[in-house]
Amino acid sequence: MQRNDGMNYAPKGKPNPVVSHGEFPFAVMALDHGHIYGMCNGLIEAGARLKWVYDPDQVKVDAFCKAFPFVKVARSEDEILQDSEVRLVAGAAVPSRRCELGLKVMDHGKDYFTDKAPFTTMEQLEKARIKTEETGLKYAVYYSERIHVESAVFSGQLIKDGAIGRVLQVIGLGPHRLRAESRPEWFFKKEFYGGILCDIGSHQIEQFLHFAGAQDAKVVQSRVANYNNKQYPELEDFGDANLIADNGATNYFRVDWFTPDGLSTWGDGRTFILGTEGTIEIRKYVDVSRDPQGDQLYLVNHEGEHHFSLKGQVGYPYFGELILDCLNRTENAMTQTHAFKAAELCLLAQMQALRVE
Repeated sequence: MQRNDGMNYAPKGKPNPVVSHGEFPFAVMALDHGHIYGMCNGLIEAGARLKWVYDPDQVKVDAFCKAFPFVKVARSEDEILQDSEVRLVAGAAVPSRRCELGLKVMDHGKDYFTDKAPFTTMEQLEKARIKTEETGLKYAVYYSERIHVESAVFSGQLIKDGAIGRVLQVIGLGPHRLRAESRPEWFFKKEFYGGILCDIGSHQIEQFLHFAGAQDAKVVQSRVANYNNKQYPELEDFGDANLIADNGATNYFRVDWFTPDGLSTWGDGRTFILGTEGTIEIRKYVDVSRDPQGDQLYLVNHEGEHHFSLKGQVGYPYFGELILDCLNRTENAMTQTHAFKAAELCLLAQMQALRVE
């Protein structure tokens, strides 16, 4: 697993199959972002069978086949779309093209699993909403900073069990390492990546809604800036926002591209959750200068102070739940309403953002 570059961060867990081998074949199309590796790891560990891969870039395909040598290379998108055995298509296209791919997949009767952010415009979101309503198919989203982080998964379980009472506030910090020389050209074009709040801000908004148990929220204030990368005029290297949920919970989050070179991983992602009866702090990827292993959780409530080291202890139940949701037409992994609401709010935060010069 790549620790220095968030674009290629692909967690691996323990196999925990929910189906027999061959019961849930899936395919991969569009290898523009390295998150596709984490998406595939999660599905395969949950018992899915990776059947096909397609991308017009042979270099990307060769690298993917090295990681997953059992996959077959499709000659075209159509070879995958016409395969009636394929239940789901996973993709990590350029963000502005994710919706187009999803609509095509759903038009061929297959569920779709995309990297975040799932949309870069409100028009795309509306098209996807209509398509899911028309077809009953899934437009699932890989909000990896919650569903693929064991300490975040465990936090959700603690909150559900009442460990800190009612959630009042969630503070999210999402710094990332830029490594500009390793990024593709589209990464620096706002038309393609959508802006920092739309892109990596989507993680923060999704986890706020989840941890707070909220159905909706209002963006109170948002800001973006390009403080230190003027050679890339369309890049936003800083963004933050305040939200208030429909249940009264509040949120502040900050995302940026300023991870210093001395940090042992790509970003010191943290989440702070305040409840009526306690607090949770999640140190997702590293415990700075104390423990290079992430997934450290600190809980304080009426029972005392607690530290949990969770690497390899919790697993990633989202992927098995997604597979079963596709087979049974249920919504246990994540509801479609929730996935789209998080996307909608990150688009609104981006649209409303004050540009800091």
